[in-house]
Amino acid sequence: LYADDQLQPKLPPLVRVVDLNIGESTQHKRAGQNRQDSWKQIAAYFSPPKQWKNEYGDYRSPLRFADGGMVRTANDWKKRRAEILKQWNDLLGHWPPLITEPKVEVLESQHRENFRQLRIRFKWTPNEYTTGYLLIPDGDTPRPGIVTVYYEPETGIGLGKPYRDFAYQLARRGFVALSLGTTEATAAKTYALYHPDLDNARVQPLSMLACAAANAWYVLAARPEVDSKRIGIVGHSFGGKWAMFASCLFDKYACAVWSDPGIVFDESRGSVNYWEPWYLGYHPRPWRKRGRITEDNPRLKGISIPPSNESWQHSLVAAWGNSQKINHWDLVRISLTQPPVIGSLWVLPHESVINCFVAFEDLAMHFTLIIVPDLGSRFRKDCFDRQ
Repeated sequence: LYADDQLQPKLPPLVRVVDLNIGESTQHKRAGQNRQDSWKQIAAYFSPPKQWKNEYGDYRSPLRFADGGMVRTANDWKKRRAEILKQWNDLLGHWPPLITEPKVEVLESQHRENFRQLRIRFKWTPNEYTTGYLLIPDGDTPRPGIVTVYYEPETGIGLGKPYRDFAYQLARRGFVALSLGTTEATAAKTYALYHPDLDNARVQPLSMLACAAANAWYVLAARPEVDSKRIGIVGHSFGGKWAMFASCLFDKYACAVWSDPGIVFDESRGSVNYWEPWYLGYHPRPWRKRGRITEDNPRLKGISIPPSNESWQHSLVAAWGNSQKINHWDLVRISLTQPPVIGSLWVLPHESVINCFVAFEDLAMHFTLIIVPDLGSRFRKDCFDRQ
């Protein structure tokens, strides 16, 4: 969990750092045992629950081409991935050119605990600047980077809502963290980003948030303290949608974690709300009343989200998985007091099958709660048998 094994935060980590005063061989042995013991505690959560393990529902397999053909090889999957990605970009609107050489202005600097905190300003769309926080741990070694996204950047650095301070927690553990948010849009209750402007958007706002996150990747990648091959993105709720679309539509992110973004497009559930004008249901103002789509409050414009028997949500996730070494965690919360939404769990077995084609070169590959157990011929055959 640490970018630098020498860093020990005040709060105990999930995997305890061993005493550095003991003999080296004993230290390595104990560290390995700690990892094994910790893994045993969480291993069950990296695969679908048993009752849904091989349940695919009515969703269309992401391995099926638009013309009905099936993916059979890793090279086929690259073509299918490109097809999915093009389909989504055609639907959402194509991004303006990315800002690959960003100019970053430092507005303020202070030292907190074991990291520097810089308040910075940079252009994250062709027409808009943003102000965020860059947290840089002490030391000179290039470190992994993380972009955290939310309604405003203060929460990410521990100065906003509790339990969402991802940038702060990761910076203490050795990550260079960039915390971003849509402060002005949130205050105006428009929440997202609109290109070229609020009343004439040509890109769905959630996709434009993803574009801004792609530009943020270049901000981190340009830092001498950052290993550009190890930059990830994380978000919760609104930030979860943002992180998911950013990592799916922009493949330079090496890792992504999102929690509670709304799994599967389901217009019967008010908490999923992809249809809102600041996500995928954009239309010029005045906006429809916030809430579920009903006869009295219909969708006015934007993407018509397909019926639940179309697996577009997991196809979007699938669009991100490629032959590169990528890790991805999709945190699915299942209530203990209410029955789970079955459709959201059907997605998981579909996504796990993609491992047959994207994980051959990386034994550490994770794909939506799944860890690839075996990359041998028997495992590949089992994947085809299931299809």
